[in-house]
Amino acid sequence: MKRRDFVKGLAAATATGVALGQQKPPQATTPVPATSTVDQGTMAVSPNAASSAPAQTRMQQMAAFRSPNIPVTLPDVVASTDTHYFTAVRYATLVHLCEILMPGGEGYPTALQADTPQFLDFHVGGSPADRQAMYNDGLDRLNADSMKKYNVAFAKTDAKQADAIIRPFLKAWINDHPPREKHERFIALAHRDIRTVTMNSPAWATAAEASGERTPGVGLYWAPIDPGIEKWVSHGAPKAAAPLTKQAHS
Repeated sequence: MKRRDFVKGLAAATATGVALGQQKPPQATTPVPATSTVDQGTMAVSPNAASSAPAQTRMQQMAAFRSPNIPVTLPDVVASTDTHYFTAVRYATLVHLCEILMPGGEGYPTALQADTPQFLDFHVGGSPADRQAMYNDGLDRLNADSMKKYNVAFAKTDAKQADAIIRPFLKAWINDHPPREKHERFIALAHRDIRTVTMNSPAWATAAEASGERTPGVGLYWAPIDPGIEKWVSHGAPKAAAPLTKQAHS
């Protein structure tokens, strides 16, 4: 009888140990982050640290700053805009030189009608210093010779007087070999520039199309630096090409 009770007790103790071993251990709980910490990658700072007195003062100063109101004045209200490189006297001399060296004819425009002086004024203004000096000295020489010979500015001379001032310095020369003398060189190169600019202008191109020497829309020419709307209105769309014929103008 005692033996049976002992065996039963031993079996009951073994079953109890197995049941206790099969139980799952309690899971560890994740601690809740403190309210004073922030996300990973940033510094954990106490909320009161960002609200320190110097920081608050700096933020108040930045909020109170206002950009000064700087008044704007149009340039033309203060002074007239200088649109020329040459002085008034030199530019007037250049205009008259263009008029003498490149007159129009047979339906083709003059240098003045082609706005050649304006283009040369812009071109020389952006040229190297030696070319600018050549033009400035050459125009001054023309005006000085005119004052000495006729007691009048070169821009005021007539065609006969201007011819008498220019012709002594006209010399024959070949391409890329202009005269070496200072004033002769200016007259030769200025004459070439005036002809080149005039014959490559929109006005010359329009005349060439009208005469049948150039097909409309074919060929290149320089465009005005500041074209007014009247230029496009007056020129209009190109007309149909006329039959090509032999022209007397060359």
